[in-house]
Amino acid sequence: MGAIKIENWIPYKLITVDGLLQCHWLNTYGNRFTEPFFDETILKCRSAHARNYTFPSVSNLEMVKAWAQDLNEVEPAAFIFHISRCGSTLVSQLLATSIENIVLSEVPFFDDILRLPFKEPYFKETEINNLLTTAFKYYSQAITSPTASLGKKEKHLFIKADSWHIFFYKQLRQLYPKVPFILIYRRPDEVFKSHSKMPGMQAVPGMLEPQLFGFKAEEIGHNPGIYLANVLTSYLSKYLEIAASDNNCLFLNYNEGPMQMIKKVAAFSSIRLSMEDLQNMEKRSHYHSKKPGEHFSEEALTDAPSYLNEAMELYDILDEKRIAMQ
Repeated sequence: MGAIKIENWIPYKLITVDGLLQCHWLNTYGNRFTEPFFDETILKCRSAHARNYTFPSVSNLEMVKAWAQDLNEVEPAAFIFHISRCGSTLVSQLLATSIENIVLSEVPFFDDILRLPFKEPYFKETEINNLLTTAFKYYSQAITSPTASLGKKEKHLFIKADSWHIFFYKQLRQLYPKVPFILIYRRPDEVFKSHSKMPGMQAVPGMLEPQLFGFKAEEIGHNPGIYLANVLTSYLSKYLEIAASDNNCLFLNYNEGPMQMIKKVAAFSSIRLSMEDLQNMEKRSHYHSKKPGEHFSEEALTDAPSYLNEAMELYDILDEKRIAMQ
């Protein structure tokens, strides 16, 4: 690893082996990141990596920091937060249709870093912050690398967080006080229905640290419906807290529709969309966010369970605030 150029390489996984943290690396070969989720990008890169390298590429954390010294830092155009199943994936896919945008959608390595103190409590916030900004350098090389000036057009970096990263809001806001934060949400009963069919990590009790959501371990219980309702309540409570204190946030409701949302995102993050961009985005908006070749269709709602009442009340309050802020 030390003998190769770091250009196009990214750290993609942190694991603990025999008590020591290891960072695993992939060569992206300069490919654009256009998949709906970065997990899919990793699978594609690992396939190419396996054809060209016999052994895995592994380092310690010190090398992650050392190799980044010559990489330039890019301030994101915006962070995109969401409560999941609320149109954020489609928004990121629409942004990715423009060659000028790099969209990093739910990057596992960023999550590894943010949640590292839960697994390794000796890590302090300053160390986590340094690791995170270092990781951003690797993932934004399409903008900063020497080849970026040789015909490439990538200019804007968008980071779509995992839904639970809203609970790292204070940490991220302190790191990037001037960067626009975009917060997307949707009716909790609609989100609930989507997770009932195909649960995400945050919808499964015990998959994520309960402290993230403000839960105590003994309070989790085993009813996934009640658990998910409590998670959605935590999300919306956090959104309301942020709405009351941060003027550099844009709140978007799924019901505004993809093209209306993308135009607001562009204006709020100060990027220009050409007519060609808008035409490409309009075309892409008619397809499933997670399955680009499949047309999207909504299913009718059924009655929501009573344990969603609190989340629904918070949603109504938030939506009134959003409308008042327009």
